[in-house]
Amino acid sequence: MLILPSRRQFLTGLGAGAGLMAATGVYAFDVEPLHRLVVTPYAPDLPNWDPALTLRVAVLADFHVCEPFMPFDRVAEIVDATNALKPDLILMLGDYPAGRIAWRKLPLTDFARIVEGLKAPLGTHAILGNHDWWDDAGVQLSGRGTPAVKRILEARGIPVLENQAVRLVKDGRPFWIAGLADQQPFQKMWEWVSFADVPRTLAAVTDSAPVILMAHEPDIFRELPDRVALTLSGHTHGGQVRLFGRSPAIRKVHGRDYSYGHVVQDGRHMIVSGGFGMSRIPVRFGVPPEIVLLELGSSETAGTGT
Repeated sequence: MLILPSRRQFLTGLGAGAGLMAATGVYAFDVEPLHRLVVTPYAPDLPNWDPALTLRVAVLADFHVCEPFMPFDRVAEIVDATNALKPDLILMLGDYPAGRIAWRKLPLTDFARIVEGLKAPLGTHAILGNHDWWDDAGVQLSGRGTPAVKRILEARGIPVLENQAVRLVKDGRPFWIAGLADQQPFQKMWEWVSFADVPRTLAAVTDSAPVILMAHEPDIFRELPDRVALTLSGHTHGGQVRLFGRSPAIRKVHGRDYSYGHVVQDGRHMIVSGGFGMSRIPVRFGVPPEIVLLELGSSETAGTGT
C-alpha cells in the first residue's frame, strides 16, 4: 500500500530542502571562496630529480583580484600564510586580474605592492595567464605588446618568465625554473593563438640540473619532454565546483583529466593547483582556495604525493 506524505510532512520536507539549497549557495558564494584557505602538500617522487636537492616550494595560482571576491586584505592574508610556511622558493602561475565577474576592478599596481611582501631565500618568480592578456585592453586592441602586469610585477622585483629559464642553486645543488608564455593570449577566428614555445624555453637550460616548468594552462603537459622533472599549472581552479572528486565544468584533454591535483602520465609529473580566485561564475564548492606546498627531494616524504 502506497502511503503518501501529509501536507505538513510535504511542506516540512520542501522547507528543509530549500533551506539546504540556500545554505549551500551561501557556502559556495561566500564561505568557501572568501573565508577558507588551505595548504595542500605534495611530495612527488620525481624520476628526474637530484635526490641530494631538498626544496620547499610554495605555489600560488589565479588570484583574480577584484571586489568583492578577492580584495586586497584577502591577498595580504595569502601572503602572510605563504610566508609562514617558510618556503625556499615561491612561484606564481598567472591570472592576476579577475575578468568579467568583478564588481569592481582593483589596480594591479597595489596588488604588486602587496605580493612584493612574499619572502623566500630563492625569491619569487612568476608567469602570465590568459586573463593577464584578456584584461589588458591595450594589448587586446593592438593585437601585440606585453600586458602591463608584467612590467608592474617586475618593478617590484618579481621576474616574469615568458619562454625563459633561470638557474638557481640551493645548498650547492643547481636546478632550473622555466616559464612558458601563455597558451591563450588571443583568439583568432575560432582558434587560440598560443605564445608558448617549449623548444625555445628548454634551449635556455644549459646543463643536466632538474627543471621545474611553469605553464599556466595544463593542456600542454602532453607535449612536454621527459627533460622536465615537474610541471606546475593553474588556470582550471579545479573546476571551481567538485562533487565526489570530479568537476562537471572541466573537459578532458585527449581523454585525460588535467583539472586538478597530481597527474602522472608516461612517467612524467604535473601538479595542477586549484588556485585562489574565480572566473565565469563567482562560486567555489568542494575546491577551497589553496596554497600548494611542494617538498621535493625529501627522503622522509618522497613518494607521498597526493
